[in-house]
Amino acid sequence: MNMPVALCCGEPAGIGPELAVKAWQDLRTDCPFVWIGDPRHLPADTPIIEVTDPMQAVAACRDGFPVLVHDFAAPTTPGHPDPANAAGVISVIKRGVALVQQGAAAALCTAPIHKKALIDGAGFPYPGHTEFLGALAGVDRVVMMLVSDQLRVVPTTIHIALSEVPCALTPDLLRETITITAQGLRDMFGIAFPRLAVTGLNPHAGEGGAMGREELDWIAPLLVDMQSDSYTLTGPHPADTLFHAAARARYDVAIAMYHDQALIPIKTLDFDRGVNVTLGLPFVRTSPDHGTAFDIAGQGIANPTSLVEALKLAQKAGRRE
Repeated sequence: MNMPVALCCGEPAGIGPELAVKAWQDLRTDCPFVWIGDPRHLPADTPIIEVTDPMQAVAACRDGFPVLVHDFAAPTTPGHPDPANAAGVISVIKRGVALVQQGAAAALCTAPIHKKALIDGAGFPYPGHTEFLGALAGVDRVVMMLVSDQLRVVPTTIHIALSEVPCALTPDLLRETITITAQGLRDMFGIAFPRLAVTGLNPHAGEGGAMGREELDWIAPLLVDMQSDSYTLTGPHPADTLFHAAARARYDVAIAMYHDQALIPIKTLDFDRGVNVTLGLPFVRTSPDHGTAFDIAGQGIANPTSLVEALKLAQKAGRRE
């Protein structure tokens, strides 16, 4: 059965609504999805087809843009988030998760949210989408993976200040990240024996203790210990030598220690096609690897490529599940 992907609307004042319509124009029946949101937030000329069940989107997407209507408190002005709509954004995410958990959709894809608007309007208590989805799914630990044709990368610590990384980065956290990542590569990507390359925390991976001792004191010993558990692991590698073409050919995923160490390489290599994948959930979730882009919202110039790739990966991985 060709089940649709559930696409959450995200921040309605950002580029999410217009990108959703562009993605539908590109994909149509190749990758059916249903958009969950308020039709008032879509571009004015969108050929909307309202559905009451996600499966209706499979046929509807041939002729129009399938919408599972979710009423919001207010209309929207592109580029200007309204805190009154924060509760709507949050409830759409919850609804999308419920649909996937109930088997009504193959996978979940989420358009970008704006955390400040959610905090201002609804007291949103989570650092980001990833952590919120983990809470909704009832899992203690999830992993954020960024994926493109050229690179897969995972940050061990995510949405925290750089000054907090050395304290947050613990052996247990790194071990969990490696374990969840390896399982995700098996389940979502069909890689039976994934190869994982792990960066160091410090420049030059500490350079023998001259630039920091984390690599010597516990990162390298942890990797050796996990290698004995049949993990194909290498590292800790200096992060500045891990992302050129020859290095990338030697691993299936790079596990980095913090946010920018992971995201700068993939956004440099393939900014438009990067996809955010959440590993460790009991369902498939993807999202485009960009933000709300308020500065260009409503102008019709936003590039839908990342969302298109996110929807395609969600459908492919959802079928594998």
